[in-house]
Amino acid sequence: MTGLAIEETPIRDRGEVERYARDCFSPAGDRAAAGDRVGIELEFLVFDRADVTRHVPRARVEEALPRLPGGSRVTFEPGGQLELSGPAGPLAEAVAGLQADVAAVRGALREAGLVPAGVGLDPVRPPRRQLRLPRYDAMAEFLGVPYGPLMMCSTASVQINLDLGDEPAARWERAHLLGPVLSAAFANSPLREGLPTGWMSGRQAVWENLDRSRTAPVSTTGDPVADWAEYLLDARLMLVREGGDPGSEPRCRTVRDGSTFRDWLGGGGHPPTLADLAYHATTVFPPVRPRGWLEIRYLDAQRPEHWPVCTAVAHALVTDGRAAGAALAACEPHRGLWSRAARCGLRDPLMRRAAEVCFRAAVEALPRLGAPAGLVGEVAAFADRYVTSGRSPADDLMDLVSSPGRSLPDWLIEEARV
Repeated sequence: MTGLAIEETPIRDRGEVERYARDCFSPAGDRAAAGDRVGIELEFLVFDRADVTRHVPRARVEEALPRLPGGSRVTFEPGGQLELSGPAGPLAEAVAGLQADVAAVRGALREAGLVPAGVGLDPVRPPRRQLRLPRYDAMAEFLGVPYGPLMMCSTASVQINLDLGDEPAARWERAHLLGPVLSAAFANSPLREGLPTGWMSGRQAVWENLDRSRTAPVSTTGDPVADWAEYLLDARLMLVREGGDPGSEPRCRTVRDGSTFRDWLGGGGHPPTLADLAYHATTVFPPVRPRGWLEIRYLDAQRPEHWPVCTAVAHALVTDGRAAGAALAACEPHRGLWSRAARCGLRDPLMRRAAEVCFRAAVEALPRLGAPAGLVGEVAAFADRYVTSGRSPADDLMDLVSSPGRSLPDWLIEEARV
């Protein structure tokens, strides 16, 4: 997916911030003429099967990677987490292409003695940073310990990018209102350094302990442009660019005085530019972020058989009006209960009942949206296995550490076989 245009144009007042925010809710580039498409970004923690406590050098993973048949872009997060970003397309095509790439990567890494694990928080190893780009150096200094290193180096997610459609405000509202229930249904990070964290989504717990001016949900007052502009203005400055050679990573200076973008704009000195604002927007991490499409950022990384399910469910409930009506009514009592969802998953009986409604609505909507029967069946099977019994994928890991004779290395061996 292509981003918004970036210009070195000075920003003089709040109105220009609002114009930038409005662009974030306008379909970007070729998305304006396209039908509903979905883009999927998968992050994986990579383990050495011979010793799961060992950090795997990024170079070792890169050397093992094959040519990808589905055209996914390969990148790495600061701790060496592997990220596959599939080309945006209709749901069926996007899922099929990324499935082919995931299969190719898993097969190649298996031959190298490695396994990419779909889990939201490293259950075994402490954080260790591998990438030393100026942006990451400044980010690490700003965020501090222990949660900064954990977020940067030990977390992994499924990010789902959805078109804004003809009713951006409605889809923005749906993506937020669904968030607690869907994050509970797909919670998959209950362990850290081999022990339960007390959260079914320990990844979400990490995010909640970071700077809340940039990780809290954006307000949803019915005016998403104004809400996004306010969020950007009130978020603390993490870092500012200080030049650098053309085409290279810019030098960055950490901002440690607690000032916000609003403070910079009204400070009376050198005004920020549109490029500064756009860069600032890349350093805020709310659960849903607009970029000419909607980034849904609140889902833990999933096992290979589960990420297509969370993609299909989110796509159906945000883009299909009929499905959204039933799902939103069920989710309304849980509006804003992000912490409760992350702590309890679907062990909360009220959250479970809301998830049951959401999954039924998704199963009914997916054939209308062109989803293949196999994918619809996977969604129904996930609902049968987890939702109706009040379980999240995190419960599988909790069962593992509480079962005599089983261990986390056993889990990784199972991951390699899926």
